[in-house]
Amino acid sequence: MQPNDPSRSQPTGYPQPNTLSTTATPGVRVVSVPREGFLTAAFVWMFLGLLVSAGSAAFVMNNGAAMTQVIDNWFVLMIANLGLVFGIGLFIRKMSSLLALGLFFLYALLNGLMLGVIVAAYSSAGPAGASGVVTAFLGASAIFAGAAVYGGVTKRDLTSLGGILFMGLLGLLVVMLVQVFLFPGSGPLNLAIGVAGVLIFTGLTAWDVQRIKSGKMGDLNKESASVMGALMLYLDFINLFLMLLRIFGNSR
Repeated sequence: MQPNDPSRSQPTGYPQPNTLSTTATPGVRVVSVPREGFLTAAFVWMFLGLLVSAGSAAFVMNNGAAMTQVIDNWFVLMIANLGLVFGIGLFIRKMSSLLALGLFFLYALLNGLMLGVIVAAYSSAGPAGASGVVTAFLGASAIFAGAAVYGGVTKRDLTSLGGILFMGLLGLLVVMLVQVFLFPGSGPLNLAIGVAGVLIFTGLTAWDVQRIKSGKMGDLNKESASVMGALMLYLDFINLFLMLLRIFGNSR
């Protein structure tokens, strides 16, 4: 779907999605907010968002008419997804936390529709394709959990990694665009993108968790910061899954 500025990307193209990432908005004053229940709330909203995406993805995968509609309106959905991510990130300080949460779940719903098409494309390759999807999901879950735990318990300050990871993400996006237009069938390049993406989003997961735990979310109140944290974690997990699909899935 397809995430640094306040977003992390969504897929570009079908079925290979591009990715974006999130960072604090440039120039925004960074302050600490109350941390009690902060990280927990972010994880709760993130997991609920994943459930919404799983539900909409399952609906598309089991409804031929819905899948056709999603494919026919792929570009519109992609723009809508990007608009929601950037909109939440840029205007969360000007909207109520309830509205921000509603937009987050709307994004999760629309993103799930596109994920349903992507997963169906890989699964249709037969047992090998379905196995690749399962492996990618389990792998993303394990890597995300490990990186989240590390980010939550490490005493090392990961702040300096933010700029490096952001530059790596920009480079990854450029390579993905080059692949789409010049080397769409390149297996080695697809594998390289997948490996690089896994490394980048693993680092972003640890970095985001540490930022959320320490309350470094800009001048947001606790409720809005929890929503923003949920969006960041959601995008980390989804992009890990999509990158692992490139590695283990049977690319179409």
